[in-house]
Amino acid sequence: MLRYALITPARDERQNLERLSAAVRAQAVLPEFWVLVDDGSTDGTREYASGLGDPYMVVVGTETAEGSLRDGRRQGRDLLAFQHGIRSLPNEVDVVVKVDADVNFEPDFFERLLAAFEADPKLAMSGGSCHEFQDGQWVRRKVTPTAVWGATRAYRWAVIDIALNLEPNVGWDGIDEIQAQLDGWHTRTLVDLPFEHHRPEGVREGKVVRAHVLSGAAAWYMGYRPSYLVLRSLYRARRDRAALGLIWGYVHSAATRAPRCSDKRVIAALRERQRLSSLRRAVPE
Repeated sequence: MLRYALITPARDERQNLERLSAAVRAQAVLPEFWVLVDDGSTDGTREYASGLGDPYMVVVGTETAEGSLRDGRRQGRDLLAFQHGIRSLPNEVDVVVKVDADVNFEPDFFERLLAAFEADPKLAMSGGSCHEFQDGQWVRRKVTPTAVWGATRAYRWAVIDIALNLEPNVGWDGIDEIQAQLDGWHTRTLVDLPFEHHRPEGVREGKVVRAHVLSGAAAWYMGYRPSYLVLRSLYRARRDRAALGLIWGYVHSAATRAPRCSDKRVIAALRERQRLSSLRRAVPE
């Protein structure tokens, strides 16, 4: 069995950590390390994690980080904390998993995740399928087959430099997938490996429109085709008019000349996939 480590960026996650720590302790295969990166919590998150007493637990604070994370940069902060966690690992492992504090999973989750990496030597990134509680039941959120949910995002150690070299901008968790694919690796979500997400995407932003605007900004950074972005926004707006915020976020980023991904290979590959002839083969999000 491969060896794995967990990294959890956390800011005021005391209550969520109770559930997550119980899920980790129940795993059939325990992690070599679990690095909790406390990002200035005021609710006792760090104290709770430090008091768990698990031999694999490592607690670090962002005040020990370098550059933007230490200086309080908001953009891409989750990524910066994750990168700090990778650098804080005591030793190398075979697989590194970014695990958000607001998730839960069955006791065989990591055993099955590692089995997928063992079965496919070219698998660079993988993770479970996201389920959120809607209308009284847990519902799976769909993504394209090669996408990997950020809440349980696992990297093979051979490609960990991809994660370490990502730029801290909204949309980073899409750039790394394409970079790995361009280098000949595979990425995919394990549809039959569910996890429960207890804080739906966008809640931290306070308003649904704000969440869509941020997604539009991410689309600009990744280099989306404008036509694809508009079609995607209109498709979603049939059920949620707030999805029109995608267009605003994209246009505003373009007007203010916001930065774009510096890897031109990624933008070229993404735009090729977004041609209308390719859309029929895509799975709607």
